[in-house]
Amino acid sequence: MPAHPLERKPRRGYHSPSRERRARTTRNRILAAASALFQARGYAATSIRAIADAAGVAVPTVELLFASKPRLLKAAIDLAIAGDDQPVPMLEREWAVRALTTNTVLDLLVVVGEVVRESMIRSAGLVVAAFEVAATDPAMRAVADELGRQRAITVGWLVDAIVARSSLRPGLAREVAVDTVWLLMDPVVFQRLTRERGWTPEQYQEWFNVCVARQLLLDSGRGST
Repeated sequence: MPAHPLERKPRRGYHSPSRERRARTTRNRILAAASALFQARGYAATSIRAIADAAGVAVPTVELLFASKPRLLKAAIDLAIAGDDQPVPMLEREWAVRALTTNTVLDLLVVVGEVVRESMIRSAGLVVAAFEVAATDPAMRAVADELGRQRAITVGWLVDAIVARSSLRPGLAREVAVDTVWLLMDPVVFQRLTRERGWTPEQYQEWFNVCVARQLLLDSGRGST
């Protein structure tokens, strides 16, 4: 039956790939500017206006996309940790799938250690900036707590992958193993070793892998049962 002349057909959702690409480009430009300024000036000394100016956009554009400076820093950290803006959770990415195909703990740590190293290079400075402000800024405290929970999830995944390939040291509870690796993976530790003690990221990676194996496994040299 033909529609009544006065009846309106439901509007179709408008989808514009070019508009989405422009929005994505703008978002990434803002995140790049924010990352550079947060690391160069620190969180407190970096304003939304400064970020907007550096990105070549208006302040309302930044506020529309990120709502607040704490959420902008969190978005910058998430991008730095992942290394790209693809909407794929870290533990569902190709490296995680590849890590789970390994047969020994040492082979597992080779894959994971490389990812941790590269992620630290990109994100540690931003994470430390968030931690430093968290003591006096409730909004940043929430961001810091969220980052800690995310790290705990990743570490829990790693510890479970280790347990699937080897036995933990006698008397070592899973919770303590998680806390141990959580500390070894702390961006503050990475920053102190590389910036204050002169370590290379590669030295940190080797140290991380060795410490995880020695702290968690009965026979760290063998790495498998």
